Amino acid sequence: MIAIRPAQLDDTQGISALFRQRITVWQRLNAAGRVEDVDYATLTIYERWLHGGPWMSAETAAIHLSRLLCGAGLPLVMEIEGQLVAYAEAYHGQEPEPFGNHLHIGEFIIDQNFTAQTLVLQTALMQQLGADARPLKATRVTINGLSNDADGEAFLARFGLNALQRIKRYTLSAKSGQGFYRVTDHAPELASQINQWFMPVGRLNSARQQWETLFPRTWHAIPEMKQRPAHRLHITAAGQEALVFAQPPLYMPRAVEIYLWSPKPLTSQMMTALRDWAHRENYRSLILPVSEASAAVLGNEAEWDGYTLDVYGVTM
Repeated sequence: MIAIRPAQLDDTQGISALFRQRITVWQRLNAAGRVEDVDYATLTIYERWLHGGPWMSAETAAIHLSRLLCGAGLPLVMEIEGQLVAYAEAYHGQEPEPFGNHLHIGEFIIDQNFTAQTLVLQTALMQQLGADARPLKATRVTINGLSNDADGEAFLARFGLNALQRIKRYTLSAKSGQGFYRVTDHAPELASQINQWFMPVGRLNSARQQWETLFPRTWHAIPEMKQRPAHRLHITAAGQEALVFAQPPLYMPRAVEIYLWSPKPLTSQMMTALRDWAHRENYRSLILPVSEASAAVLGNEAEWDGYTLDVYGVTM
């Protein structure tokens, strides 16, 4: 018998263990700058984080799960005869079409000892999400998938998920521009600010999941995370308003990843503003995951780095 229920803080250790199953070798840089294999217990919380985010240690997992339970997301555990065998994380979002009012599957992980039950667990999950969608008036379940993923393609076909949007990642040089725009720091963190907004740049997960992951200063308790440069901005350009999270990738201090939410699709004036802002901040390039429609706004200078992500959905 499979039972699905909302996760509780008491499940933190069990869920973290599921995610840590994915890691076959724990590593860190030594004093000489070389990668070395180490025991998990010797790693700092930040070093564990670098292997896969908040679920890599009980301390950060508890913080993350607590935020989800307070409304950031919908965490679900799946049990067989009382044993925790799978975990799912969904995010309720309201965006313009093609996504609409939806639940987005941000995580779904199965205990490696129970992969023979994958089909049964997937079916139970989709049924549960359908039930959870109704009180939220969500009409669609969405999930992201990489190309050439046989297991992912089987899941999509089994449950009738159809492609809604393709995301490609581009690099574009920072550049001084002629447009008029205004940039201010933005402190408010409530996700309600982006209801019914587009996410034309950086939608590598749903707009809601990306917001909950990036914008709140959840991880400032970890010194290494607090010290990483990050920009939380409100930008207006030629009548378009946008909230932007921008951060250099690890080990690439002269590049900056852009995540942008706006009530309007991406415009050339907003791109001019972003490139000029990055230039003034002494970045050399912008990393821009965008939909195919938004890619046209980037112009001929943008270079695709080969990364492609598809967003799928099914009406419930």
